[in-house]
Amino acid sequence: MDTLLRLDTAADGSFLLVVCRDRHTATWATQQFSIGPPQWPTLTLRPLVLGPDTVPVIDTPEAAAKDIPLAVLSSTLHSRAPEAGAKLKSLAAALKGPQADGEDTASIYIELTEQGLDETPPAADLWRHLMAVGLSIFQSQTAQALRAEGLSEGLSEALLVVLSGRGVDISDAARDRITSCDDHDTLTAWLTRAATATTKAELFADVEE
Repeated sequence: MDTLLRLDTAADGSFLLVVCRDRHTATWATQQFSIGPPQWPTLTLRPLVLGPDTVPVIDTPEAAAKDIPLAVLSSTLHSRAPEAGAKLKSLAAALKGPQADGEDTASIYIELTEQGLDETPPAADLWRHLMAVGLSIFQSQTAQALRAEGLSEGLSEALLVVLSGRGVDISDAARDRITSCDDHDTLTAWLTRAATATTKAELFADVEE
């Protein structure tokens, strides 16, 4: 979902909140809208807009830890930017710290991030990878699905998703090696490398092809 409209009520009246990932739509929503005939408008509406140009970029773990809710919003609204990966990695790191206020609260932030990314590639694929690496900490829908399928199988599938999303080409032999591996430590090591590696050699230096 690219745009969310919400009508909120404050002590001194109501306001319309627009949360939008698309920069053009967000710009359009900032204008003033008049309802009624031009010669006698009965209502003037000016929405409060949160979009890529109004929400700050948070791309370091330290900044994310200071305000995790804002980091979640920043990560989702800037998910189409080239540097989206740095924001998601910073948010994931912050969620592992004490600032997340416990596993239950961290799980809420994780679910909100998953919903906000809304299958946006490659950000959504990277977020699944980051959550899969921390299966013992996170309880998101992605992590639960991986547990249900079996830890090794889930890690293998997550690794293939990350490789595909990042455009890293692998051979059939390497793919078979991934899907047939049942060693948790090995799969975790490969999955961790996939976050930063840009070539097949960096990812699978120990794979014989």
